[in-house]
Amino acid sequence: MKWIFKWLVRLFILAVVLVVVFLLSLDTIVRFVMENRIRAQTGMDAEIGKFSIGLATPTITIKDFKLFNPPSFGGTLFLDIPEIHVEYDRSALARRELHLTLLRFDLGELDIVKNEVGQTNIFSIASAPAVKEPGGEKSFAKQTGYTFTGIDTLNVSVGTAKYIDLEDQKNNREQKIGIENCVIKHVKTAADLAGLAVLVALRGGDFFGPLVAAPGLN
Repeated sequence: MKWIFKWLVRLFILAVVLVVVFLLSLDTIVRFVMENRIRAQTGMDAEIGKFSIGLATPTITIKDFKLFNPPSFGGTLFLDIPEIHVEYDRSALARRELHLTLLRFDLGELDIVKNEVGQTNIFSIASAPAVKEPGGEKSFAKQTGYTFTGIDTLNVSVGTAKYIDLEDQKNNREQKIGIENCVIKHVKTAADLAGLAVLVALRGGDFFGPLVAAPGLN
């Protein structure tokens, strides 16, 4: 349970950092430029199906976003996100503050990959150098150049989790999580995601059990 919460926090931080990357690309609006920026921020390749910006309203919508594992995990799919929809506060952005009035995040598929030397991709993420929660002004500001002031409404959907063993495909398995439109209000710190972590753990059933026993995940 603890490592699921830890992983969700890091995924949330990644999502918010990606929002900053997209906002900083408003003057270019070129998908391959944004994909290169994402690679620079995360070290992973990305594909963006569709990107649109509201001209009259402060909105950004990304469709069919895919993030791929690094070569050490075979370059396989990591995240398949059908939609990221953002509504943000323009006046706050001008003050170099990131205030989102709405973040709709649809995680269609999460692939947990174990490579040939026994490493697991989410273990690598969880064991990365600690990053303070988004409410921690210094760490987030240093990483993005913006101060994170919160999300008024976070709407999260989670589809399917897959486990892929690159060494032995007989170990591969799949679990439907099936969370649709889980709404969390006033997200400012990692603690605000605790309820979501519990829900993911419950919906995952026995799927995450074998992973908990992996070294370093507890």
